[in-house]
Amino acid sequence: MSDARIHVIHENDAWVVPLRTALEARGAPYVEWFLDQGVLDLAVAPPEGVFYNRMSASSHSRGHRYAPEYTAAVLAWLESHGRRVVNGSRALTLELSKVAQYRALAGHGIATPRTLAAVGREAVVEAGRRLPPPFITKHNRAGKGLGVRLFQNPDGLAAHVGSAAFEPSVDGITLVQEYIAAPFITRMEFVGGRFLYAVRVDTGAGFELCPADVCRVDDAPPPFTVVEGFDHPLIGPVERFLAANGIEIAGVEFLIDAHGRAFVYDVNTNTNYNAEAEAAAGIPGRGMAAIAGFLCHELGRATGGRVGCGDRVAA
Repeated sequence: MSDARIHVIHENDAWVVPLRTALEARGAPYVEWFLDQGVLDLAVAPPEGVFYNRMSASSHSRGHRYAPEYTAAVLAWLESHGRRVVNGSRALTLELSKVAQYRALAGHGIATPRTLAAVGREAVVEAGRRLPPPFITKHNRAGKGLGVRLFQNPDGLAAHVGSAAFEPSVDGITLVQEYIAAPFITRMEFVGGRFLYAVRVDTGAGFELCPADVCRVDDAPPPFTVVEGFDHPLIGPVERFLAANGIEIAGVEFLIDAHGRAFVYDVNTNTNYNAEAEAAAGIPGRGMAAIAGFLCHELGRATGGRVGCGDRVAA
């Protein structure tokens, strides 16, 4: 038990840098598991500690095609041994499928945009003919705005799908979804299953709304603003949805239509924070500090208080 630590599961070094800083500031004993490829010995018991899953749906866009599948196997192994996993197997399932997200959200009375899931180019065109225009397409397994395009009519979609520019989702499922015009979206951040803060995101520059600092385009205006005193009726239902699905750390994005109706359209279980927005709001590093604090607390619980932050162990 003295070797217990926080194990950070991921496939993107750049996105982990702020978390490393936050963990090291607390003197947290931690190690990283870069799960792009490897060998999993099912006959061996996992190490002790707390395991934080940060696997991303967009991993294939960085050349890590089977990282989510490998992570699913690792999480099943960890959970079978009773290890404490933050954002476990169910969270990964929802990270990798917007269809699964939307159905789980609906079970808690949370509205999502009308969506058709299609496999095959002809089916994508047919889906577009079933929705009133305008509508958008997106990938079912996505992240980073993959596959998001706006179409004004079915003919435009048909032309796109028939061209070399059409990029199918890595899982073969393309979503055709009603377009809800909104000048901004709101992203609610949750740590430990509880609301932390919200940011308003300007959508004027496009659909790629990654908040991580490494996603910033040089000279682009900052699209993220922390909303002071944020409160919304969605907070309670979303917290219940997260609890029911074993999601403890997440960013949940919604928009409001012209009639004031709120629609959740994405749940990010591999959440990142925008340092510039936090600094402008006078809360620098708050998001990752909150995650580090939560992981330290869970490490103490998992070890009966015998190991906690400030107790360093060799990597």
